[in-house]
Amino acid sequence: MWTFNFFFTAALLGVGLAMDAFSVSLVSGLCEPKMKKRRLVLIVGVFAFFQFLMPMVGWVCVHNLARAFAAFQKFIPWIALALLLFIGGNMLLEGIRAPKENASCPLKPIGFGALLLQGVATSIDALSVGFTISDYKAVEALVCALVIAVVTFAICTAGVLIGKRFGTRLAGKASILGGVILIGIGLEIFITGVFF
Repeated sequence: MWTFNFFFTAALLGVGLAMDAFSVSLVSGLCEPKMKKRRLVLIVGVFAFFQFLMPMVGWVCVHNLARAFAAFQKFIPWIALALLLFIGGNMLLEGIRAPKENASCPLKPIGFGALLLQGVATSIDALSVGFTISDYKAVEALVCALVIAVVTFAICTAGVLIGKRFGTRLAGKASILGGVILIGIGLEIFITGVFF
């Protein structure tokens, strides 16, 4: 049950699932080059929490609501696209409309509501992991989801730190760059989910 292979597979799932959250964490770092540690932990904690929650929701759905979840699954790419287009579009517009004299100032921090939306949008595809771990017992599924969350936390921390490092150099264009990245992630999730 608790073999190396189990943990290795869970970690690989975590790496694969965390890539969208990594990109968004990078954007958060770009937008807040002077971010404090407490804020960093909040941001990466939100992403790790949703990457933990979604596979567990998927696992529960497979075991209890399989038919309803199967019908809902086709909407996952559309929901992720809508959420990330909304957030990314707002960031893009904010960057374009920002007065040039404030271009060198760091952007205002992203609000908690928008952070939650980003957490949902970047982890909604992790619902389908519930299918891959559907043969796991409840404890195994829980541990697998925890490993995914820990891996996500580490990867997103790296994303924020990289973004912070380059954020001071790109402060004036961070909102535009962040918006483009979020829209790109939304399109990637949509195209992969709908056409592949």
